[in-house]
Amino acid sequence: MSIINDAISFISPKWALNRQAAAMSYRNLKGYEAASPSRTHKAKKEGRGANQAVFAAGKSLREQARWLDENHDLSIGILDRLEERVIGAQGIVVEPQPRSISGEILDDLANDIQRRFAAWSLKPDVTGRYTRPELERLVLRTALRDGEVFGQQIRGKVPKFGHPNPQGTQYSIEALEPDYIPFELNDVSSRVRQGFEVNGWGQVVNYHVLFDHPADQIGFRYKTKAIPASNMLHLGIFKRLHQLRGISIFHGILTRLGDIKDYEESERVAARIAAALAFYIKRGDSSMFTPAQGESQSREINIAPGMTFDDLAPGEDVGMIESNRPNVHLVDFRNGQLKACAAGTRSSYSSIARDYQGSYSSQRQELVEQDESNRIMQQWFCAGWARPAFRNWLQMELMNKQDPLTLPPDLDMRTLFDAVYYGPTMPWIDPRKESQGWEMMIAGNAATEADWARARGRNPSEVKRQREREVKHNRENDMVTPNDPVPQNGENPSEKNTTGAGRRNDNAKRISELDRE
Repeated sequence: MSIINDAISFISPKWALNRQAAAMSYRNLKGYEAASPSRTHKAKKEGRGANQAVFAAGKSLREQARWLDENHDLSIGILDRLEERVIGAQGIVVEPQPRSISGEILDDLANDIQRRFAAWSLKPDVTGRYTRPELERLVLRTALRDGEVFGQQIRGKVPKFGHPNPQGTQYSIEALEPDYIPFELNDVSSRVRQGFEVNGWGQVVNYHVLFDHPADQIGFRYKTKAIPASNMLHLGIFKRLHQLRGISIFHGILTRLGDIKDYEESERVAARIAAALAFYIKRGDSSMFTPAQGESQSREINIAPGMTFDDLAPGEDVGMIESNRPNVHLVDFRNGQLKACAAGTRSSYSSIARDYQGSYSSQRQELVEQDESNRIMQQWFCAGWARPAFRNWLQMELMNKQDPLTLPPDLDMRTLFDAVYYGPTMPWIDPRKESQGWEMMIAGNAATEADWARARGRNPSEVKRQREREVKHNRENDMVTPNDPVPQNGENPSEKNTTGAGRRNDNAKRISELDRE
């Protein structure tokens, strides 16, 4: 009880008891104890709206993340690894899936669309400098580091601009950093918030884009143009509902990354200083060291392997400096910090630390857990960038008069824009075990050969075409392979049993013979 209740209890214990019960009831009304600040719990709060919070911190976080991307090896490695696992070397693979009215995939049309898309992918941006995989990696890196990225879609003929695509498809993308849509542009009367013009439902109607990058502007030029939302791609990292502008993926670990960089730099400097110190000369009573007239007390000692000190003065002794640098706990401490950084960026510790120790099971478990994060990031990128870019390109390709796209009469127009999008898949640690697993899934009708090809980052149709070409060449030249043996004893390949069951039996028999050999 409080001091007041203690005093009241001498006069009226019942009154003091009622006061104590009322105080306890009041405390219970607060609900969770974590909601109340205490000596050990600060109970920090965020009561602002999503857009207010981003407006207050978004620009600063973006600029800090850029500085780390320019100067910090760990930050560079995190973004590089996310590029590799989300986009990869080939970019987001797009497999068109147009179907006939009966539901069958029209392979010829799909191949024609894919061929045209590959040609457009050579120069998809307005500058003509980047291929599609390069552009997608830059777009992803900008979105992760800065929190968002924009892409203005240029359709049709535009004055003073020529589409760099050699196929004549009048569709290009102008990738824009978030600086082009200023945070500071707000107009309540026009419903403009942080450069976005929205309607009453919160839908973005127009993007107000600067003509130049703010850092490139000469003098005072703050002029914008309104780009309709239908012509703009916006890929951003959103953490709250109703959030208009994206936030950097480093937002939760910026202080940690900065501390790691400073700490490692201090440890390196300390190690360099410790390595430069060799030994010291210990002197006894100072009265024994009276330098002669004009003689300096400082001297240089040339160090060489196997040297001896034969010019020590009386009372002098040589002592070696024992260094405790580099810190023996540096690696463990740094690894712990890297695990926290991985947790805050949808990355894996092994990939950003380049530490691949452990058994097959432990490494595969980490890959399996990380694979879901990679798929989430791929789905996010495809939904915000790759899918709308492909669909809008195909829409403009249909209007290409130089090389018109021929549509078969039995095409179901509802499926013309259908496609399968996928990025890099989970890497294999042990190819033999992975292959055996895929064989078992295909044999049990739990997967398809196309799934297997995609798991290796290959296009199933292209794999089939290459296999068909190889098998034909092998049969024509009597080349025996375990998976498709050429008939022996001078038999004509065309007369050989080519049914599925017969060929599987022949393959199994030949594989058994090779195993025995």
